[in-house]
Amino acid sequence: MPGNNESAGERFSGGTGVGTPWLPGALVEAAWAASHTHDTYLSMQYHRIAACRGKKRAVVAVGHSILITIYHLLRDGTIYQDLGAIHFDNIAREHVTKGAISRLERLGFKVTVEPAA
Repeated sequence: MPGNNESAGERFSGGTGVGTPWLPGALVEAAWAASHTHDTYLSMQYHRIAACRGKKRAVVAVGHSILITIYHLLRDGTIYQDLGAIHFDNIAREHVTKGAISRLERLGFKVTVEPAA
């Protein structure tokens, strides 16, 4: 599995697995296209990973997500429903709120937060 090559407590890059030769290229192409869409889960995933690890690793990660999604859609016979761009904000709402408040305070603002009605 990528990223899980470990020996003597030291982690090494695991690389990607061996499979059909055309599949990685097709997944990377689909991931690049998904990364340029607006307000989608895959686009937001790409931007979050690219900020820390770089664009190329982010594209491979999004391609892997596309592959896993396709597998589950075919296995379960369901229809794809995008989680949306704010999915990551919703699962870590408190963390995002604290980060935004501290950033505004560093800029010199006094912040009071009240929940929306």
